[in-house]
Amino acid sequence: MLALEDQAPSPQLTEAASLYFINIMDLIDLNCDLGEGCPHDAELMTLITSASIACGFHAGDPATARAALAAAAQHGVQVGAHPGFPDREHFGRRELARTEEQIFDDCVYQIGALAGLARVQGQSLRFVKPHGALYNMACRDDAYARPVMAAVALFGLTVLGLPNSRLQALSAGRCPFVVEGFADRRYERDGSLMPRSRPDAFIEDPDEAVRQVEQLLHEQGVRTLCVHGDNREAVAFVRALRQALTLQGFTIRAFA
Repeated sequence: MLALEDQAPSPQLTEAASLYFINIMDLIDLNCDLGEGCPHDAELMTLITSASIACGFHAGDPATARAALAAAAQHGVQVGAHPGFPDREHFGRRELARTEEQIFDDCVYQIGALAGLARVQGQSLRFVKPHGALYNMACRDDAYARPVMAAVALFGLTVLGLPNSRLQALSAGRCPFVVEGFADRRYERDGSLMPRSRPDAFIEDPDEAVRQVEQLLHEQGVRTLCVHGDNREAVAFVRALRQALTLQGFTIRAFA
């Protein structure tokens, strides 16, 4: 008699496992940073599955955030907090020197505020995605990742971040982590995002974006894909990207 570990799996089980793997690999969430005062939120909300909503520090205000929450509820889009540095002048995209205590307080304040607005409307936050410079710094530096993770864990939420980042490392045993990729941004060789100051930092061709997405899914384990909503071509790009992904066999669905 064969030992248990030597027994060949049944063809039915092997086929089922393969189909499950393929189906999981073909699922992708589309997330967008909204509630930042840009004019395309309503149209974008019909095209995405997750919305990262600004909490007032880098952009937005209570009325804008509440409107974004209401639109998300109308279209069945899950919502998360998008906390950033207190730097409205530079849209939260300038790197700031902050202590861990300051970063923790900033994040708790912002997440808590958005959670309260969501509760008023019978909604619950699902995740946290840091914004701009805070995101980039938390992905590479423990001194920024630690307080972000402490705030996320305090609220019992999921965190979004780059693969193999410090956010991912520090999330272990504390809170769920969802690997994020970017459809409209190019990458450096080390896996970080190319600085916005570079003329080739952005991808404008949906076909090129789909090729990058396929690579990110199969090589980096990306489960959610960010598309930015703060440019004039955002709606057309996201609509074309969604159509191209669907034609390639991907299923657009919010991450569980």
